Amino acid sequence: MRRLSVTSVIALVLLLAGISSQAGAQAAPQEKTASQPAAAALVNLNTATAADLAKLPGIGPAVAARIVEYRQKNGSFKKIEELMNVKGIGEKTFLKLKPLVTVAPPKSSER
Repeated sequence: MRRLSVTSVIALVLLLAGISSQAGAQAAPQEKTASQPAAAALVNLNTATAADLAKLPGIGPAVAARIVEYRQKNGSFKKIEELMNVKGIGEKTFLKLKPLVTVAPPKSSER
């Protein structure tokens, strides 16, 4: 009897997983659409606040503050690779950040 109930449970789980994966396949286009605006919203290293920077993967409040400090001392970032000049950002962290950041110059209306 126990074997039958375990088998029944496994069959039910597989059935539900199949239903779930079909629902996920139907929802996938909506998920891509929802995530596209987020992908387009790159973090500008030249205008981002420490709070904005701290939201990036591998960047906590201390490193975010060092990025802002680096920007204040050295001027605007000219290329994103300059991030590796900030203490606490090595190549591994930089590679995670690379697709998420940009170095667009600040708008002229922002003074």
